[in-house]
Amino acid sequence: MIRNHILLAFALLCPLLMSNPANAAKDIETCKNKTADQMSTAAMSRCLDGVISHVDRELQTWVNLHTFNLEEKALVNGRYSALKMFKRSQSNFITYRENDCRWQYLAISPETGADLAYKTCYIMLSLSRIDGLSNIQTNYSAL
Repeated sequence: MIRNHILLAFALLCPLLMSNPANAAKDIETCKNKTADQMSTAAMSRCLDGVISHVDRELQTWVNLHTFNLEEKALVNGRYSALKMFKRSQSNFITYRENDCRWQYLAISPETGADLAYKTCYIMLSLSRIDGLSNIQTNYSAL
């Protein structure tokens, strides 16, 4: 029985431990500097994948924080409209980001770095959303 719990814990933690290597790039400039010597679009693409993973985790952290705070506030005052609107705004952001980056991808030939344009757009828009969410007062005392 203990062995089953250990195996389950390992199975759950293994992807987390492997998904965030300590030397993974966390911004576009680091990727540019890493791949400058190699000039490989494949290396740049892989590096940007790591940045996307990092940015997605950070964005989800901010979304979770605001969702939690809005849920707590709604439980106190009985008004769920802000929570519903926040969830809608996040869903709309995901749609906007996908469409905005997709047209940029489609405007560039795949052989000349369309995937890099898409990934760079994705990162930039996500960072902008993170910046916006991090600047919002999180205690919602005015609600």
